[in-house]
Amino acid sequence: MPETIPMRSSNGSPVAVRKVLRGKIHRATVTEANLHYEGSITIDKSLMEAMDLIEFEAVHVWDVNNGERFETYALEGPAGSGVICVNGAAARKVAPGDLIIIGAFTWLEEEAARRHQPKIVMVDAQNREKQEPHHHLRMV
Repeated sequence: MPETIPMRSSNGSPVAVRKVLRGKIHRATVTEANLHYEGSITIDKSLMEAMDLIEFEAVHVWDVNNGERFETYALEGPAGSGVICVNGAAARKVAPGDLIIIGAFTWLEEEAARRHQPKIVMVDAQNREKQEPHHHLRMV
């Protein structure tokens, strides 16, 4: 049964919604970990635009190298810089050179959730968007 959140239809009844992956930046390389900065993750503006991520939006970060998982918010870094900088206390959870996945979620009504395809941004070792097609998340 899908989770319900305080959403109501036009007739006042609860609406079933599902939390789904809205998009992700896949296997980005951490360029910096800045402990003495207000908490957040600074992301190259070009990558944020490719994923349709806005500044201050909540994101989940999953470190491929050490298994750490945490939530923070996105800050815009210079476009084309390749910057992926984890700031504040979360800087202790990563190291420069670690591969991370940055994901964002959304809530969709049941039918929309079943049709939804997340925006996947694949990057190279310099955190530049790869232009070749990527595999969809769904396995056949």
